[in-house]
Amino acid sequence: MAKADRLERLDSRREELEGEYRDALIAALRVTAGGRWGLFAHQKDKAAIARTAPVIATLSELADEIDAMRDTLGLEPFALHANFLAARGPAAADAVGEPKQAMAWLERMGVAA
Repeated sequence: MAKADRLERLDSRREELEGEYRDALIAALRVTAGGRWGLFAHQKDKAAIARTAPVIATLSELADEIDAMRDTLGLEPFALHANFLAARGPAAADAVGEPKQAMAWLERMGVAA
């Protein structure tokens, strides 16, 4: 019974952290949708990289903690973070800009910009 209680508490904490991650990502996406580049690292702008580094670090730390909990609980890795990381990096010249990409992410997440 104690193990079941411990796992239940761990799962509750995981859900809380996933909510925190989602909230932090939404806040960052809103800033990007407002015109501030850097979250998706499409350009090699050092100032944008430095400006978004704390946000990326926070998201990565939360995701690492979430993934550790998911592993303990026998759940799949945290897909939202994996999808976010996959969307980052250099983009083709004809790709949409970061603000439009952020808007698309917000729409997909069911959140108003």
